[in-house]
Amino acid sequence: MVARKAVERQTGVALWRQIADRVRLAISNGDYDATGMVPPETALAREFGVNRHTVRSALAALAEEGLVRAVQGRGTLIERKGRVTYPISRRTRFSAGLGGQVKEIGSQLLAHREVQASSEVAAALALPPGAVVVELQTVSSGDGRPLSATIAYFPAGRFPEMAQRYVRLGSVTKAFAAQGLDDYVRVSTEIVARHADAEELKLLKLSAGAIVIEALSVNADVEGRPVEYSRTRFAADRMKFRIET
Repeated sequence: MVARKAVERQTGVALWRQIADRVRLAISNGDYDATGMVPPETALAREFGVNRHTVRSALAALAEEGLVRAVQGRGTLIERKGRVTYPISRRTRFSAGLGGQVKEIGSQLLAHREVQASSEVAAALALPPGAVVVELQTVSSGDGRPLSATIAYFPAGRFPEMAQRYVRLGSVTKAFAAQGLDDYVRVSTEIVARHADAEELKLLKLSAGAIVIEALSVNADVEGRPVEYSRTRFAADRMKFRIET
């Protein structure tokens, strides 16, 4: 077992959550691959300097995520659900990027509306402050597992039917094409890792303490005019990224 320091008390982060984070990371790093099992509760309690009840709460949270499963008489089994590789390149497309890795790709439109662009959205889309944009909120999945939740913005003047086209076609790329934009490219992607908030836990079916990878992205047409600004939250234990240059 890889040695880890005891959890930190009086930090404002629950002990069980700290343990869940560290066990999740250990699983991701392959620390338990030799047995395919998480160490016994007594061993984890000793390692982290806590009681078994705290360890049990951490393992219960990981079980809710589908990362582990308690097997009577054996212990806690690691569920082998491989991560999906998502390529980020000049032409980043969700469905095409997952092609061949999952049998079924799903996309659900949760909400849509026209709003005045915030200063952040307006700057990203090169629009004047307060310009009207179309906002889409979606969740994408692979083989029934939620993989990402996205809030995307599009210039309403150029793509007034974005929501209606997406509802009918189920794809941003197809919705663009239906409105005269046949090609677009990725201009920038900023990525940060953090704990999921309450809304993300619900949308991505994660347990408290789970990590999401947040990507802020700008897409533009081939002439360089921004056409989409999006904030996508990926379930970190289900996705890995490949940067293609």
